[in-house]
Amino acid sequence: MSEITLTVCTTCVLGASGFADRLHAALPAEPTAKVNTVDCMSGCPRPSTLSVRAPGKTAYLFGDLTEADLPLILAFLPLYADSVDGNFADARVIGDLRLKAIARIPG
Repeated sequence: MSEITLTVCTTCVLGASGFADRLHAALPAEPTAKVNTVDCMSGCPRPSTLSVRAPGKTAYLFGDLTEADLPLILAFLPLYADSVDGNFADARVIGDLRLKAIARIPG
């Protein structure tokens, strides 16, 4: 299983508040994931933004995130890790996080 990379925009309010550190601290041992930050992800119309990607899989860009979304993000990670290509036949499997998806970028 390849490592999942989560990237938090630090220009957005959530990212500027130290969300990347809280996300990193909350990550389970499996699936293996790392948290990066970037100054801007150009998701300004729907801040705060987070990308999720792994080699060879569809990448996701989520926006309109709040601190309350942390459990949704953590629930998404094993589903994403278990998916062969990062896609889901029915987006409802990712819960309310699907309503915050800005983009799916093919792997």
